[in-house]
Amino acid sequence: MAIKSLLGSKMRSFLTMLGIIIGVASVIILVSLISGMAADMSASFESMGTNLISVSIRGRGGNITIDPDDMQELVDENSEVLAAVTPLVNIQSATVKYETENITTTCTGCNEFYPDIKNSETSSGRFITYLDVEKRQKVCVVGSYIVQELFGGASPLGEQIKINGSSFTVVGVLEEKADSEEGSDDDVVMIPYTTAARLSFMGRVSSYSFSAASTETVEDAMSAINKKMGEYFSSSDYYSVFSASQALDHVNEMMGTVTLVLVGVAAISLLVGGIGIMNIMLVSVTERTREIGIRKSLGAKRRDIMSQFVVEAATTSSAGGIIGIMLGLFSSYLVGSVLDMTVKPSMGAVIVAFSVSVAIGITFGYFPANKAAKMNPIDALRHD
Repeated sequence: MAIKSLLGSKMRSFLTMLGIIIGVASVIILVSLISGMAADMSASFESMGTNLISVSIRGRGGNITIDPDDMQELVDENSEVLAAVTPLVNIQSATVKYETENITTTCTGCNEFYPDIKNSETSSGRFITYLDVEKRQKVCVVGSYIVQELFGGASPLGEQIKINGSSFTVVGVLEEKADSEEGSDDDVVMIPYTTAARLSFMGRVSSYSFSAASTETVEDAMSAINKKMGEYFSSSDYYSVFSASQALDHVNEMMGTVTLVLVGVAAISLLVGGIGIMNIMLVSVTERTREIGIRKSLGAKRRDIMSQFVVEAATTSSAGGIIGIMLGLFSSYLVGSVLDMTVKPSMGAVIVAFSVSVAIGITFGYFPANKAAKMNPIDALRHD
């Protein structure tokens, strides 16, 4: 009977469930896209290594110079928890030129341990060596994006490029990687940090990257680093020490909060849809007053009348939920394809969205159903 009632007035039924459709579809789309983004970020952090520890100097702490040899000594003294360290000198918006071609990119100064710490390898040539760092050699390793943009995909090994006007010899090409949270690993030029310090406006190391001996020793490694940094700085406000796993946890927590907020906003559509169902069911009760009177006069009990209208309301909202789920899944993949985003539909979100749509139908259908069940059969039969 509930299905017959739905099909009897298709347009009204569709408009009734429209709020449910929009609400459910919105929840599915938002959860799918945000889950996809979270998965991409997790993959990026994991590709950098879960034992990565970053140290940044900030604020007035930038006036204090930390000797890279002291950081290497820290690693040597704590070899059971620390594996390696590289100083980092970042030159933002560096102009890189080859013949008539030029590009603006990030130039990063590091040492020979960078590939081990950041899980990065060269696809051709070599990486920066200890002697390059010691002698402040003007050599560089470029990302695959730089190779494509400046050299048209041809091998750049042995070629001379200019970085902010200074000539460098290309000695290696980084293996192509996906984007990470620190930017594109392919759109970068690596040079010895001692050379970068000369080119940099700051003229000194601005941060360090450490590699813990294992994922189990990350906490102990961070404690050792914090203790060492305490020898340089009077307050932890001047520096930060954080691990890739901490950053990943923070991102997941942030994504969870964003998901809850957006789903809460989308839930308003479900609430509006529930109110719409209640209004239409009240109209339906009024239109079918004589039918209700006839049924009650033939022996239908109050619970029979109530269950009839509750089932109709639940069926309407359930149908809206099913349509919303299909629309949400289709739209998620469509948006992901157009925006080149990873889409990760959640079966949990689908089940919850459908369950909520059914619950809304039952909840908002109760008042009209109760009104119908309480009708006096004599008064109902007299209704025009």
